[in-house]
Amino acid sequence: MRQQSSVLKDLKEVRLHGTKSFPCAIYRTHSVGKGVFVKHHWHDEVEVLYFSGGEFRLEINMESFSIESECFYFVNPGELHSIITETSECYWEDAVVFSPSIFGFDSGDEVQIRLIKPIQNKELLFPRCIMPQHPAFSVLRNAFVDIMRAFGQSTEESFMTQKAAHTHLADSSLVTDNLISQMYVKSSLMYILATLSAHGLFSVTERNFDRRVESIKTALTFIKDNFQNKIYISDLASQVNLNEQYFCRLFKKAIGYSPIEYINEYRIKQAKRLLEDTELQVIEVCLECGFNNLGNFLQEFRKYTGTTPLQYRKHMELLKKS
Repeated sequence: MRQQSSVLKDLKEVRLHGTKSFPCAIYRTHSVGKGVFVKHHWHDEVEVLYFSGGEFRLEINMESFSIESECFYFVNPGELHSIITETSECYWEDAVVFSPSIFGFDSGDEVQIRLIKPIQNKELLFPRCIMPQHPAFSVLRNAFVDIMRAFGQSTEESFMTQKAAHTHLADSSLVTDNLISQMYVKSSLMYILATLSAHGLFSVTERNFDRRVESIKTALTFIKDNFQNKIYISDLASQVNLNEQYFCRLFKKAIGYSPIEYINEYRIKQAKRLLEDTELQVIEVCLECGFNNLGNFLQEFRKYTGTTPLQYRKHMELLKKS
């Protein structure tokens, strides 16, 4: 196996949600057509998703949820999730991602003992969905708005209740190191916890280990760590102690792609990053991303981007200058 280059070591990073001292961030993502909106991923933080409307399919731990109106969804730590948009019209999704460690206090009061610690220890689960007709919804929405405001995000821009026109506004994430803003965010998050608790919406964690989800997470991690090298289906199946045929069916059911399709798409994603952020030649990008054949690389690149690597690089350079 080839050693990972220093270029890719510099580019590869584990996303930090917020900062080390204040692990909380907000994200805004907009759809530009049907298809995968947010790819399958997981993290150790809690994620609160707000949809103002639209037509989405949210998948969490291989369970599918159809979204057609305003709502909140909660993703617990470690849950595999993705979002697919099912309309060609443009909609926004807002998210607050935070680590339960943000609530840590030295005092051992009842709030810490009965609510904060169980959340931090993953003994309590957040509810899956809160709809507008629920009595807690308006309170949660107000607290969510306050968090967006504390991060300096316009409420009017953030909570679009109608379909938006296509724009060139990029998807964005925001963090804050402002003490006052952090206090407002923290108090609003505590208010969300209090509201959920007051309505009895937390549930005790069931210790039913879902091997299927963990198998998919293991396979995705293996692909991420080894995409530069030749990956066989047998390599992936052996990681999770499954036969190849069953593994392929499970992977396709969970991710929506075959393992090979997912690997190629992931490699093209890395190739796009190299073309944008480095001056490597196309053949070097090809090899760095696990393609041993330039013709195959060019074919796959056009399949996923509709253009050639050189044309893609030139287009991105023009966008940066504009």
